[in-house]
Parts: sequence; structure tokens; C-alpha cells
Amino acid sequence: MYRKYKKPITNVFPDVRVPEPKVSKLVLFIVRVLGRIYLFLFYGIARMGFKDGPVLFNAFKRALSGESRCIIAFRHPNGGEPQLLSWLFLFKLKRYAARAGIRLPRNPHAIFVYGYEVARWGGGIVRFIMPNLGALPIHHSKIDRQGMNRIFKAITEGPFPLALAPEGQVSYTTDGVPRLEPGAIRIGFSAAERLAESKPGCSVEILPVSVYFRFGAWGKLTMEMLLKKIEKFSGFSQQDREGLSLTERIQKCRDYILEVNEEHYQIVSDTSLSFGERLDKVITAALETAERMLGLKPEGEFFSRMYRIRQYCWDRIFLPDVESFEEMSQIERNARDLQAGEAWYIGRHQEIVDFCWYFRGPLPTEETALHNKIEYVQNLWDFASRTMGGAYPDRVSIFPRKVLVQASPVINLTERLPSYKKDRNTAIDTAMADMEKAYLNCIDGANKTTSKLEGD
Repeated sequence: MYRKYKKPITNVFPDVRVPEPKVSKLVLFIVRVLGRIYLFLFYGIARMGFKDGPVLFNAFKRALSGESRCIIAFRHPNGGEPQLLSWLFLFKLKRYAARAGIRLPRNPHAIFVYGYEVARWGGGIVRFIMPNLGALPIHHSKIDRQGMNRIFKAITEGPFPLALAPEGQVSYTTDGVPRLEPGAIRIGFSAAERLAESKPGCSVEILPVSVYFRFGAWGKLTMEMLLKKIEKFSGFSQQDREGLSLTERIQKCRDYILEVNEEHYQIVSDTSLSFGERLDKVITAALETAERMLGLKPEGEFFSRMYRIRQYCWDRIFLPDVESFEEMSQIERNARDLQAGEAWYIGRHQEIVDFCWYFRGPLPTEETALHNKIEYVQNLWDFASRTMGGAYPDRVSIFPRKVLVQASPVINLTERLPSYKKDRNTAIDTAMADMEKAYLNCIDGANKTTSKLEGD
């Protein structure tokens, strides 16, 4: 029986009001009691541990004692990293540090930065929990002086580290670094300049952190279940997959979903081109379609265009600076509802762009590591989901998982201030290259020591 995959948004809403960030003891208690259950039920996290833990522990110790200001630059390939790290820092870090012989001067915490759109699609629970854990909202695609002021205040006044994702959003790729945005480095250098004047001797450090998910036999079984679901949604029967290898089954689904997108955007399928080349045509068509429907000129680089579309769509669903509809006429209210519905459908093109840019990895083979096979099948479901009108919240997590948190040696931006003052762009580029190298080293180290976990 046919069932519609997604229910469109057809009603306009007042703007989401996020309370001023603070740390609530009540919310801390709730997160302490329910956080571990949440991490298992929604992300399948069964065991956790650290690799090179003292690097992370000592960075926290310096920050909490006022010797430094720390920006935790965490990779964001899966989506659950902020929730996992926040819970880990709040309720496990002090004990893990003590095991390593490192005493933290106070209870650890980290102030996370998140996009305003998360508060819009995340619902009431997100809008309650995040501000009450001190998390700081920021707009991606428009000037947000209030948000930036909060961020700089959190860094310069401390004592808790600031945590943000230099990838800018979920990147869907664990064993690679598709792209990094310079925001964390720029913010760090600006904060280092301010502190050099107001508090000499207090350095600003960037701490690269990576999170890795690993799976056992149950993960392999649930991956197979998800692949069968994709095959079912693609119209393939059990007979269609008989005799096919895992790679062939994945490729069959992937190519079919690509063809559906090509037909959607009236692109002639050219099998002489690679999958990536054909996907690029879909991405370009989806981006241009969304811009055309919104009446936007295709100005700026790729990601700024995509973020702008996302902002425009959400601003038509949640009306900025509108707190109620009491004084809005029936005609205007219904006209705004139509706009919201149009924006939701336009946003489906943006969701295709958002995911497909990252969906470029090679097909897994029998020799491919299990976590990479699982990641590819998860992403294949995302490809199907976005094609049907889905978005990031519809992502499927395969579990249970082991989690390995790995920190890389800090990048001290205060020590680099002389070169920054001499040539800002070169200093930023150098720090960005060092951060990318740190992530790649973490990836290499995690893949070599996957089975050794130091935690629960």
C-alpha cells in the first residue's frame, strides 16, 4: 500500500524565540538522568572511550584554571557528535581525567555553538534543552552581531571551552575531511588579539577533536536490514538481488536513485559519465531551481548560495520578528501559509544539494572496513530520503556502536599572533592546513587502534 513519505509543512509559524543561554541545574539533572538512554535509543551508543585522552584532559585543565581559552573544534560527520560530547564532558570527563592522573580544578562543561535552523526544525525539546545547557545560537547566512558577541564573550571570559564544528554542518564522511570553514580559526585569532591586550599570558588554543563510531556483528545485521529497506523503496524484489554482491546491490540502488533525480530535473542520463559527474549535474540543477523559485541571483560561492536558500526558506516558514498572528487578517494569514508551503517544497531542492555534495565516496567492496560499509549504506538511505523529500532528521542510525573520542595536540593561536598581524590570510590558511592535518592524523590513528577503548 502506498504511503506518502513526507508530510509537507503548509502552515506558517511565529518566529522561534530562543531564551538567553544559561546553565540550568534542572536541565543538567534531566540530562544526567536521561542522557545515556537518549544516546543509546537515538544513536545506538553502547560503549565509549578515549584515545590520547590526556591531550583532551590537559586542554580542559588549562582552560578551567584560567591559563588558556580553549576552542574545541570537533568533526561533525554523523550528526550526534554535539549531544555525545556534551554528555561526555559534563558527566564522564572528570572521572576519566582522574584515572589518567589529571585533576580538573572544577566540573567540566563546554559551550556549544549551533545554527538557528536547528531550533526551528528540532522542536520544543531542543529549544528547551540547548539554551539551558548554555549553547549559543548563530545564523549561518546573515549578519548576527548578537550571536557573535555571545561567542566572543564565551571565549574571552571563559572558563568553559567553546565547542563548534569547523565543517559547518554534518559532513557524512568519517574517514576524510571534505571541507573546512575558516570560522573557528578566524574567531580564535580575533579572541587571541583581544586577550593579548586584556589578559596577557592567557593563550587561545584550538583543540581538534574527532569522534569515531565502530560496529560489531549486530551492526552488520542492521546494515543489511537498511539496505533491504532501500531496495524495497527502489522497487527491487528479493529476486532482483539474488546472486549480487554487496557492492553490486548498493550500486544498483544508487544508480536508480540517481536516475530518478535526473528525470526530476530533466537531465538526460549519460552513462558514459562517472557517477560523480552525473551527480554534479543534479546538484547544479537543484541549486539553480531553488534560486529561481525564490527569485535569487546565483551570487557567491557554492555553500554561501546553499546557506542563503536554507535561510530564505526557513524565514518563510518561521516569520522573523513575528510573535503572534492576532492582528493578521485571514487573507494575509492564508497567503503566508501558501508561502510557507512553497518554501517547504523549495527547501527539498536545497536538501538535495546539501547532502549530494558530500556523497562522492567510492563504492564499498568486500575488503572495505565495516564502519565504512555502514556509513555508505546510511548515506545511500539519505540519498533516497532526500530524493523523496526528506532532510537530515530522517537520517537512519545503525547501532549499537562503540564510540572512540580522539583529541589532537592543540593549535596555539596566541603564539601565531605575530604572523597573523603580518599576513592574516596566510596565518589563517596555515592554521587551517594544520587543523586538517590533525584530523587526518586522528583518522589514521583511529583506524589503527579501533579495538582499544580506554573508557566504559
